[in-house]
Amino acid sequence: QVQLVESGGGLVQAGGSLRLSCTASGRTFSTYCMAWFRQAPGKEREFVAAISRRGGSTDYADSVKGRFTISRDNAKNTVALQMNSLKPEDTAVYYCAADFVLAGTTRGEDEYDYWGQGTQVTVSS
Repeated sequence: QVQLVESGGGLVQAGGSLRLSCTASGRTFSTYCMAWFRQAPGKEREFVAAISRRGGSTDYADSVKGRFTISRDNAKNTVALQMNSLKPEDTAVYYCAADFVLAGTTRGEDEYDYWGQGTQVTVSS
């Protein structure tokens, strides 16, 4: 069982930056692919970024590529999402998710076994 707790959301002006963090419980964090998803009001939840078990592989949605960076620290059981050049369309609830895999990353929401409660990110224009 893995419990995920996100932090770092808030209100920021367009062009600004935020750093989200997700802390996982348990001793098997390094066996999970970790990802961030987001859900804007009235829209379906969408993939944002993922990172493989040891951080050697990352994947980003086209909408955030070049602006967001996902990273992880297996010694601290944390995964972070650095968000730069934020746009109003980045406004959403951001969720951390964990997928038990042997290797690589996945964008499939149904593949993820554990989810955090979400943290709100609001970008004003």
